[in-house]
Amino acid sequence: MNPMPELIPLLKQLRLSGILDSIEMRNRLALATRRANFRNHKTLEQFDFSFNPNLNRALISELASCRFMDEKVPILIVGPCGTGKSHIAQTLGHAAIRLGYDVLFTDAYKMLTQLNASRAANNYERLFSRLAKIDLLIVDDFGLKPLKTIQDEDFHDVISERYERKGTIITSNLDIPEWPDAFPNRILGAATVDRLLHGAYKIVLEGKSYRTAQSESIAKKQLCLKTEKTLSQKGGEK
Repeated sequence: MNPMPELIPLLKQLRLSGILDSIEMRNRLALATRRANFRNHKTLEQFDFSFNPNLNRALISELASCRFMDEKVPILIVGPCGTGKSHIAQTLGHAAIRLGYDVLFTDAYKMLTQLNASRAANNYERLFSRLAKIDLLIVDDFGLKPLKTIQDEDFHDVISERYERKGTIITSNLDIPEWPDAFPNRILGAATVDRLLHGAYKIVLEGKSYRTAQSESIAKKQLCLKTEKTLSQKGGEK
């Protein structure tokens, strides 16, 4: 049930149109966020820069202004698993939504699997058009799984169609020089990566997994508690 039709005249009568504008904006943001298909709500404020002390914080803050959207260039985020690539990508996606852009977040394997499946459903053109025309396309975990023959062609076509027309963010565990190796057709891979590199902003993350560090921290705390409990029990036995 949508309460807006009933609220609108009441808010206007009470001269609270500002609240109405705020409600409409929050509804728009909520809808755009759902359509974006983010894994979770990640913000720049939540990112632990202390865990990655060599990370260029100024660059990420600048990218959050979404100037790259006007420039129509890619952002390439690379680094080991768990170092914050997806977090940064989603942060920039949320920033773009707040500025009125339409955003789609997807992982590479899922996107390419859906494209291939859409051929059998006679839905390929519509899905490809959406991927090609969305204001900001975020492709997570490129190269995590080797591309198959038809997949490398689809990925190339999406990137080529967006080249110098739309903003694109790619995250990958692979170093950028290794990207062409993910393509069965190395020539096609080189052509695709060449387009992605042109004018791109690059964010390189280093260090061990944040998730691994959290698990180690929890394990240490549990060990400390266990040790304290054991010492306490021994002290009580005396």
